[in-house]
Amino acid sequence: MDRLNPNTTNATPDPALRAVDRDDVVTTGGATSAFDPWSYRDDAGVAGTNLIGYKVEATDGSIGKIDSDSSEVNASYLVVDTGPWIFGKKVMLPAGTVNHVDHDEQKVFVDRSKDQIKAAPEYDDTINDPSYRDKLGGYYNDTYAATPPGGLR
Repeated sequence: MDRLNPNTTNATPDPALRAVDRDDVVTTGGATSAFDPWSYRDDAGVAGTNLIGYKVEATDGSIGKIDSDSSEVNASYLVVDTGPWIFGKKVMLPAGTVNHVDHDEQKVFVDRSKDQIKAAPEYDDTINDPSYRDKLGGYYNDTYAATPPGGLR
């Protein structure tokens, strides 16, 4: 398993310290970057790892297990089987929602609440359809500002 070097300075700011303005630009400690729903954060700890089977934790509890994933450049995502949580439905989470990965516990932590994930556009297995991706990416971009700062890590 690839792990990021904790002594390396990453371009992506620590999400626990962020402040978000009206343009969905993240600013921390002098670094600035826009929320990118379809790319994993540099410090998330994904680094080419197969995440299928990992459990997924929202800010307020478990939501299910990863059924499939993609690490395609600018098109990365997770498909999560929610099991009994929302009656066996699947949800697609853009990679930008991943806060960090604990490979020892095989858990992926996302920076959205269960309610935010439940309210997302319904999963559509035509994952590569641009209109679906735009709709889903727009939803998560809009919820980015609504993410409670204390709900991370």
